[in-house]
Amino acid sequence: MHLSKIKITFFGGTLKALVTGGTGFIGSHLADYLLNKGFEVRCIYRKTSNIRWLKDKSVELVEASLNDITSLIKACEGVDYIFHVAGLVAAKNEKEFLTGNRDATRNLLEAAKIAVPNLKRFLYVSSQTAAGPSASLNGIKTESMERNPITAYGRSKKAAEDEVLKFKDIFPITIVRPPAVIGPRDPASYQIFQVANKGFGTLMGFKPKYANLIYSSDLVEGIFDAAMSENSIGKTYFLASEEIYNWNQILAAMKKHLNKNFFIYIKIPHFLIYSIAGLSELFGKFSKKPPVFNFDKGRDFVQEYWTCSVNEAKKDFGYKQKVNLDEAIKKSIEWYKENKWL
Repeated sequence: MHLSKIKITFFGGTLKALVTGGTGFIGSHLADYLLNKGFEVRCIYRKTSNIRWLKDKSVELVEASLNDITSLIKACEGVDYIFHVAGLVAAKNEKEFLTGNRDATRNLLEAAKIAVPNLKRFLYVSSQTAAGPSASLNGIKTESMERNPITAYGRSKKAAEDEVLKFKDIFPITIVRPPAVIGPRDPASYQIFQVANKGFGTLMGFKPKYANLIYSSDLVEGIFDAAMSENSIGKTYFLASEEIYNWNQILAAMKKHLNKNFFIYIKIPHFLIYSIAGLSELFGKFSKKPPVFNFDKGRDFVQEYWTCSVNEAKKDFGYKQKVNLDEAIKKSIEWYKENKWL
């Protein structure tokens, strides 16, 4: 029987999982999934965290900081599994990214070593950006290929992966790398849906762009199955759609489910993308918050192939894409409308 179809218990007791990033998009969906599987779920939060996705749920909230090992030791005590989902996605410089991703991951690993030496699994949610884009449509990224991140964010996620791998002889570890994720509660892809809802489909450059995507429910199920499998110990996996899409397909699905008869496709030249990104980064230097769109993000956008293979995940723990592109777009739009985001 497939792991994701059964509830997991351990010798009559309930298993306990710690989720970092539980107040965010992916982490909150993972917390819901674990609760549904009968786990006791603990999530760390900060005083400034918005806990809207965890309110009124049987989740234990523990105040802790990924920069403070003492608080992390307390958060780790008594858990069986650690799912490290939290990560810094916007920063003013590479040092900030390394602090928020590499150093924070190291702190959590050190805390786990002290608090739970018999940990059943430490699963780290990395990113496809840690591996970098593919060279061509036929040369899609696999786990055995050299990692070539092209941005400060990607390099920080690669560095965090390296920290996790240093602990593979201390307790069981697994790393997963999702590509772009879409689904309910996502504030990032929401911006693309906002623009499309106004009747504009934005294409980056004049050549086709190809990518794997993943819907949130497919991702959290893949994360869970990877953590439960003995085959995945010490390994790294891409978790993504089995299909490769181009941006014309993605925008066509948005047009269809937004029911937009008026829809203009705008092709933005690469030089203009870099110009806008550069200006955003410049103005961001004078803001307290780092800009979400900067020069590195522009570099991400102009790549032709953000593609990857999920064959290893399929082989080792039965991963399967369940939500296709059309359904993923439809479900996302329905949620955005129901929650008054669109």
